[in-house]
Amino acid sequence: MKLKFSKMHGLGNDFVVLDGVRQAVSLTPEQLRYLADRNFGVGCDQILLVEETSQAGVDFRYRIFNADGSEVEQCGNGARCFVRFVHEQGLTDKREIKVETKRGIITPRLEANGSVTVDMGEPRFLPAEIPFLHDEDVVIYNLDVADETLEISVVSMGNPHAVQVVDSVDTAPVGQHGPLIENHEQFPQRVNAGFMQVVDRHAIKLRVFERGSGETLACGTGACAAVVTGIRRGLLDSPVRVTTRGGDLNIAWGGPGRPVLMTGPAMTVFTGEIEL
Repeated sequence: MKLKFSKMHGLGNDFVVLDGVRQAVSLTPEQLRYLADRNFGVGCDQILLVEETSQAGVDFRYRIFNADGSEVEQCGNGARCFVRFVHEQGLTDKREIKVETKRGIITPRLEANGSVTVDMGEPRFLPAEIPFLHDEDVVIYNLDVADETLEISVVSMGNPHAVQVVDSVDTAPVGQHGPLIENHEQFPQRVNAGFMQVVDRHAIKLRVFERGSGETLACGTGACAAVVTGIRRGLLDSPVRVTTRGGDLNIAWGGPGRPVLMTGPAMTVFTGEIEL
């Protein structure tokens, strides 16, 4: 099977994007892992699949697979690459599209300057919606990790996030605590672990250990989760500039019942064809 693909990235969070509208795409977890392998395949954090949708008023279906072959619900940086991909491939000429994901509808918009704004929907905080095994809905939870008790805030941006405030992202134990938080027994579907440093009320620095991919250079839903939890904790005011190791995102949230808006770049690196 030969597949055409585009290699893309949003702030260094990189993707193999596949057109499932004009070519048949049905990949096993082993084939997905091969595509994502940086030594033997193309190499990426996630694989994005564009498909037709059966929902009225919706333009495309969007599926996301992590480097380990698992399918996940949402990916913010991927959503920005998605809208640039469908434009570059001639699949649509709409500036704003509606996209079906595993966890609902998102609305990305290609801006005149080439950046992409994505309506990521409303954040969800109830533990059952994360999912997070806890009886209460509170802003800060204690989570026992190794020999420490961490203070985390949890939120679903279509996928689960646990965010903690750290003094410095440069010295935060991302590599040590990240996998322990990701696989913690209180998160039955695993979780993305965010490490947030507050710079001022409109700026943070962020590192994210992503579920199924490890630490990435940027995480769009992680940036949304960090800003939302920071506002809930009284540490931030919208809008917020989020500085990741791959660059900056701008996140705006008007409060409970309002969607989170994420704006940032999306770039195509190269296109190609691979035989699987």
